[in-house]
Amino acid sequence: MDIQQALIAFDALSQETRLRSFRLLVESGPAGVPAGKLSEALGIPHNSLSFHLNHMSNAGLVLSRREGRSIIYSANFTLFTDLIRFMVEDCCRGEFASIREDQAGGSSLIELINCCPPQTETTP
Repeated sequence: MDIQQALIAFDALSQETRLRSFRLLVESGPAGVPAGKLSEALGIPHNSLSFHLNHMSNAGLVLSRREGRSIIYSANFTLFTDLIRFMVEDCCRGEFASIREDQAGGSSLIELINCCPPQTETTP
């Protein structure tokens, strides 16, 4: 993935409705979810959701297919994996994170070094 592709993807995710929608699509897995159910789950009118899904689709983050009268949307896990890999490989440079291939499990593992533990907020 090059920086332009990453910028387009991040731009598409930099809006609350789109980010919430994408997270639900990721949660739904490769099978995806019908647009109507996604609209209900998010409490967003169909036409508003359609606008946001189209924006993410143009960025390559969302895939769609027709099943009967329904349109099923799913996250483009290939592009999303490439985006995560881009951040870890090109931005962290191995200092704080690394990716290793798990041949037995057929997956990639991202290892984050605990360099900056989360700070707990104190209330006054």
